[in-house]
Amino acid sequence: MSQEQILSSDGIPLEKSLKIAERKNKIKAVLLVAPLFFFILIVYVFPIGDMLFRSVDDRMITKMLPKTFNAMEDWDGKDLPEEKVYKGLYDDLTHLKKNKIHGKIIARLNYEKSGFSSLIKKTVRKLKKFEDGNYKEQFIKVHKRWGQNEYLVALKNTSPNWSYAKYLKGMDRKFDQDRNIIQVEEDRRIHKILWMRTLNVAFWVTIFCFVLAYPISHLLATLPMKYSNLLMICVLLPFWTSLLVRTSSWMVLLQQQGPINDLIVWIGLATDENRPELMYNVIGTFVAMTQILLPFMVLPLYSVMKTISPSLMRAGKSLGGSPFTSFIKIYFPLTVPGIGAGSLLVFILAIGYYITPALVGGASGSLISNTIAYHMKSSLDWAFASALGTMLLVGVLTIYWIYNKLVGIDNIKLG
Repeated sequence: MSQEQILSSDGIPLEKSLKIAERKNKIKAVLLVAPLFFFILIVYVFPIGDMLFRSVDDRMITKMLPKTFNAMEDWDGKDLPEEKVYKGLYDDLTHLKKNKIHGKIIARLNYEKSGFSSLIKKTVRKLKKFEDGNYKEQFIKVHKRWGQNEYLVALKNTSPNWSYAKYLKGMDRKFDQDRNIIQVEEDRRIHKILWMRTLNVAFWVTIFCFVLAYPISHLLATLPMKYSNLLMICVLLPFWTSLLVRTSSWMVLLQQQGPINDLIVWIGLATDENRPELMYNVIGTFVAMTQILLPFMVLPLYSVMKTISPSLMRAGKSLGGSPFTSFIKIYFPLTVPGIGAGSLLVFILAIGYYITPALVGGASGSLISNTIAYHMKSSLDWAFASALGTMLLVGVLTIYWIYNKLVGIDNIKLG
């Protein structure tokens, strides 16, 4: 005799009813997570994907000069190309001039080699005077650069649809005529300097924040609640103030006729004629960024120190340890999770900082983020800006990975 089927209160078999309820719960969970998923997709995944795509996409010149690049396929780049290359270049430039789109290639070619802007502009103006045949001679007559191998090699180097040349440029390297990777001219090696300066500023700002934040956090954790709350407000008050306002305030304080320089002169550290330059250099960047990022170090440290029982230090002293020994052996190791969290947070924020170095740092205090902003807004070399942004992102992820291997992400505490 078959077992009687168990029914739910609404007459549906219990097994089927449970499956329906489980399916509804899964749908509810998906609907609850969906807004966050689409938010991350739209504001994080898509922009980063587009940045990665732009950094290697080099199809614009190939599409606009198809006949030129077809004729260049058999050219080895050693001597000047044959007549068919100049004929293809004439046909392509004539088509671009007719459709009034030749301006698009001017900026791109000028990124590849300076001087292309005036070269293309002058050549386009003279195209109507060209006669059939002897295109090579006519191009060189219009501008002598068409007879210089380096410009035609630079043009050929733009032929691949996908290229990592922008990444090489970000490390002060480039392709030569044989597609070998070489260093750029010495007077143009600026990006390595910017990378080293960025890492140097981020490192020292992290150190300065740690040195200042550790005693502040210890004081906050050990003072009575009514005093620690007041001190915490003093720490957070600048944190709640606009970043632009705080940076502008430092510009007022650090200028040569500002209050800090007046104090230095008043106490006799410098004469009025030899006031130190505290702004538009790395010093101003260090000072302003340390003050702005200090709360990001204080809060993780405070959250860890608050959980450490004062009786541990007393126990260390009672067992014969000096205050310094008890601190080094007992207290300090317990604060390592807060130190790790604060240092990682401050370093990652500092390495990508833009507004403060731009306003306070000047030319000698600018970081790689300022260069990215310049190419996005002024030079409009978005491919190079995307390559620098990708390199910065990879650098941050590498630092995160190294920290995870050495310390462990599970050991950090953000409060």
